[in-house]
Amino acid sequence: MMGDSHISGATETPLRADAFEKSDDAKIERIQHHFSEIMKELGLDLTDDSLSGTPYRVAKMYVKELFYGLNPKNRPKVSTFDNKYEYQKILVEQNITIDSACEHHFLPIVGNAHVGYIPKDKVVGLSKLNRLVDYYAHRPQVQERLCLQILRDLQKTLGTEDVIVVVNAKHLCVSSRGIKDKSSFTTTVEFGGQFADPMIRKEFFDMVSFQLD
Repeated sequence: MMGDSHISGATETPLRADAFEKSDDAKIERIQHHFSEIMKELGLDLTDDSLSGTPYRVAKMYVKELFYGLNPKNRPKVSTFDNKYEYQKILVEQNITIDSACEHHFLPIVGNAHVGYIPKDKVVGLSKLNRLVDYYAHRPQVQERLCLQILRDLQKTLGTEDVIVVVNAKHLCVSSRGIKDKSSFTTTVEFGGQFADPMIRKEFFDMVSFQLD
């Protein structure tokens, strides 16, 4: 069954060719209409003061907030600087907030990302790492793809393969439905370059308080 397929073979988020032909306002209008119909099918009374504005709020949230990362025009400008200090050790930005949504149920994925790299000719403004993670998180996601998207963007931006990304997150599609396991979380790791060396990888994990077997 298609609904049971939880693995996508593509690194890129699956998008239709006409994904950005409509304006944001046009998308909000259409989503508002369709969400109204969903609410009606659930038996909700949209004339109630508390519910009447919900379809618009949901539509605006989807387009402008929760899934703003679908549009490449919203990718943050990731400023890089010459590595004048010739810093060649691991640089880590940890506990970056992950606030995403699973593409299978559109339920929240919440957690943290830890990003490390070994500079060559370039370094990146620290806040830009947070912004880049936030951008890729704000689209319907699977955690494996999220990790890869962050990794590959940073490798391209920094001009080095020496990047590692770890994401730890709780999935509400696990905790609030199905098995309803409240305590479990998911960890994904992607890396390249020097981080293929177990000793260098261990140094990174020690920095972000992970323990390797």
